[in-house]
This record gives sequence, C-alpha cells and structure tokens, in this order.
Amino acid sequence: MLHLDHLDMGQGAFSLTADWQLAQGSRLAIIGPSGAGKSTLLSVIGGFLAPRAGRVIWDGQDITAAPPAARPITTLFQDQNLLPHLTIAQNIGLGLSPSLRLTAKDHRRIDDALDRTGLAGLGPRKPGNLSGGQQSRVALARALLRQRPILCLDEPFAALGPALKTEMLGLLAALADETAATVLMITHDPADARAFAPLTTLVAEGVAHPPTATAGLLDAPPPALAAYLG
Repeated sequence: MLHLDHLDMGQGAFSLTADWQLAQGSRLAIIGPSGAGKSTLLSVIGGFLAPRAGRVIWDGQDITAAPPAARPITTLFQDQNLLPHLTIAQNIGLGLSPSLRLTAKDHRRIDDALDRTGLAGLGPRKPGNLSGGQQSRVALARALLRQRPILCLDEPFAALGPALKTEMLGLLAALADETAATVLMITHDPADARAFAPLTTLVAEGVAHPPTATAGLLDAPPPALAAYLG
C-alpha cells in the first residue's frame, strides 16, 4: 500500500497537501487545473522533490528520504527520457543496468520486452528513427524490465493523437494488470481517466484529494473540477 502521510509539498508560496492511501495494484488518474501541483505530487512520490513535512510510505516502509533510484518506483515523463545516442535495445537495457553491463540473460529479457510491446526487430535503431508511438513503447518496455511495484506517469502520451493514445493506454493497462503494478498517471483528459483508471485524485486549490471513483467524480464534479473541465 502507498501511504501519503500528512504530506506538505511545494516551494515558496506554493503549497500542496496530501493525506491518503492507495492499495497495491490500483490504477489512479491524477487530474486538475494546470499549475495545481500534479507534477509536484509525482515528484515527491518519486523522490525528485523533498516534502516540507510528512512522509511517503510504501508497504509499511518510510521511503521519504530515499533517493529516486532506491525507491520501488519507475517514473515516465512526457519526453520519455530516451537517450538519442543509444540504440533502442540499449535504452531499454538501462532499466536493467545503468552501466549497460548486460548478460546474455539480460539481452533475452530485452528481446522479450521488445516483443511484448510490439517493437520486435527494432532494437538496433536509434530513438530518432522511431515514431512518437514507438518511442512511448520503448519507455514502457524499459519500465517493464525494471519491475518496480509503482509506476508514475507524468502525461507520457500527451503528444500522441487520439487513436494512438488509446492504444498506448490499453497496452499500459495490460502491462499493469500483468505485473500487478500500482499506477499513478497524470492526465488532462477526463476520457483517459475513464478509460484507464477506476480511481481518480483531484488536485486543486492546494489539495491532492483522496482517491475516489473516477466515474462518480467526473459525472458529478466538484466546483474546482467543473470549472477546469468547462
């Protein structure tokens, strides 16, 4: 279980609080106005930003002070964090070894990840030779190999067209179900939240609210969400 224990986050005059729990294996959408603190929330959970107060707890263990690499978390950003000078196979291999000192078993796992994400045969290519959708698949394949129990996504598919984004959300859901990962995904699109996440957290007016049923929240949005959705 992920427990955000009386977190106070932010910098300067900006403040965001969160105090809730999320069961292991849950799929959670994070939605709210621009600038409300959605990325700040994921940055604190992922260890890229320290909270001003409170704790991040996973499975009963306080990980608040742990660096990102030591946390049970993989974070995917919108730019996918692919290194242009490395091949696709090498980019995926970074999920296994940052030094790319890979064994024969590691290479077999990379090939398997390429197959499962629809990238078979593309391992020798560079990221610049792939489409946006293929680059998203590479990032998912790397996350899959890391096998961390928590996956945080900061709008990784925002630049994709509707059809391709739907395809990627379906692939993400399938991989999450297969690995029993706990997934937290920032989105600006309520349709994405409905399609992917049974639970949604509204971030607005300085609060990351406790997770609630996505359909109920979007069908009867509170004023802050209604104003954002228009």
